[in-house]
Amino acid sequence: MSNNKTSQTRIVKRRKRKLRKRVYYVLVPVIILFLTVLTYGAYLYTKADTVLSNSYEDDGKDKSELREEAVDPTEDNVSILIMGVDASDLRNNEGDSRTDTLMVATLNVKDKSVKLLSIPRDSYVYIPEVGYETKINHAHAYGGTEATVETVENLLDIPIDYYVKLNFEAFIDVVDAVDGIEVDVPYELSEQNSEDVAGSIHLLPGVQELNGEEALALARTRKLDNDIERGKRQQEIIKAVVNKAVSVGSVLKYDNIIEAVGSNMTTNMTFGEMKGFINYGTAGTNLDIETLTLKGYDSQPGGAYYWMLDEVALGETKTVLQSHLEIYGSKTAGGLNSTATIK
Repeated sequence: MSNNKTSQTRIVKRRKRKLRKRVYYVLVPVIILFLTVLTYGAYLYTKADTVLSNSYEDDGKDKSELREEAVDPTEDNVSILIMGVDASDLRNNEGDSRTDTLMVATLNVKDKSVKLLSIPRDSYVYIPEVGYETKINHAHAYGGTEATVETVENLLDIPIDYYVKLNFEAFIDVVDAVDGIEVDVPYELSEQNSEDVAGSIHLLPGVQELNGEEALALARTRKLDNDIERGKRQQEIIKAVVNKAVSVGSVLKYDNIIEAVGSNMTTNMTFGEMKGFINYGTAGTNLDIETLTLKGYDSQPGGAYYWMLDEVALGETKTVLQSHLEIYGSKTAGGLNSTATIK
């Protein structure tokens, strides 16, 4: 009887040892993975803090002049002006560069939705900096970021809370950082590259993967259509980049993405404010982005080309953006009228 008990005890102990080993074999890799993820996350956070903080420039304002109070991206609907500036060491035009791309994104914190408006660069608008009407992309050459923000606010009757200014190198680097994007090329095209080498980018029509240089060529071309279609292509490219960047498969690419963006960007957003937009990227599989543009018609008075805005359509677009921001009212010569409820 005693021998049987001893034997059973040994069996129980062996089973316990085997069970512990199995638990170890399962737990140890999980713990290592957890620590790796934690370490990588801490590394990314530290790098993002350093790199993106270096992109910050103090514009001397704590809010738009069309706001009564400063906004908080975690609590308020906000707007961001995105400027793609055609400036480079090769062209030696940093001081008087024009905006090759202008977009306004409005973000609704409750719906986690984004409306992305493309503004044709040849739009004929009033530029407060100089006091007369001309192409909107001239505003940056006349007065830099401040003049561009003021012009867009005047055009759309909404506050511009934040701005992000990128050069073309950033565009190339970001697309390459996510290992390219899939887009539909509408027609065969031949374009120069970022070094201004004519015909160096050749694309055939159809859905395909594009690298940074190819995506930039597609974003810039307008030889076979117009600025409106060009703006739509740029919106689709941005959507493709954003959705690729927030996908699970891009987690290990965040290091490169942060470096690509941070080294080619200037913004009035602090790192803390940038973190407020994280919940938009984690709201679902794909970020809900609706694209808009400004309708109009071609005009060439005196031989110069302009995109003349349709005033009725412009008014409708203003209403859409104001509603998305939950802003009611518009500007008058003396500022905001009494019905405005801009926070």
